[in-house]
Amino acid sequence: MRLIARLDVKNEHVIKGIHLEGLRKVGDPNRMAEDYYRQNIDEIVFMDAVASLYDRNNLFHIIERACESVFVPITIGGGLRSLADIEQALNAGADKIAINTAAIRNPKFITEAARTYGSQCIVASIEAKRSAAGWEAYVDNGREKTGIDVLDWARQLEDLGCGEILITSVDQEGTKKGFDVELIAAANTTVGVPIIASGGLGGLAHIDALVDKTEPSAIATASLLHYGIHSVSEIRGQMAGQGLGTGR
Repeated sequence: MRLIARLDVKNEHVIKGIHLEGLRKVGDPNRMAEDYYRQNIDEIVFMDAVASLYDRNNLFHIIERACESVFVPITIGGGLRSLADIEQALNAGADKIAINTAAIRNPKFITEAARTYGSQCIVASIEAKRSAAGWEAYVDNGREKTGIDVLDWARQLEDLGCGEILITSVDQEGTKKGFDVELIAAANTTVGVPIIASGGLGGLAHIDALVDKTEPSAIATASLLHYGIHSVSEIRGQMAGQGLGTGR
């Protein structure tokens, strides 16, 4: 199982909130990325937290700087809505592209992107909130409803050609109360592409609770690392204790 550091960025700063709201600055994205790389993180995800406000991604220069000292796969997400955007992101040094809003608005964009750049490059991002019927997909940092069922959408994204799916539980995000295990387990049994679990990791026991019910391809964490609750090596140790392959 891969361990991924997630850095949500707003105006040159890594930010963190609860339920993707109430954001506060926690550090410099390039310094934090280099620190996590030196701790042997497997991958890093940079998400533009305010891309919807400007209708574009503003992280390309940050990715360019990161690639000077960080040598693990980098994913960039937020505001990427055309093949030209993807091309610019890849030219900046990104290895993968996370797509949420653009896929909701034009599902064929996933197929077009996967055919052009390869499915291994395309990460479908889903912001999920619990609903009476299960989970609903959201956009705009968990603020805008889509009326789309998360599991149905995950199936469609797989059929469209994405290489993996990043599922963020908006309900759990930033709470440090643990993953939405039911959500990740349901997604894992619904699709065959790798699942990245994001949202809620606040302690090592939460890893145990997750892998007791399901085993995603990767877990993404922010608070646990950003606030120094646990180091990469401590998280790896917990994963290794569960028999999960780790390390790069």
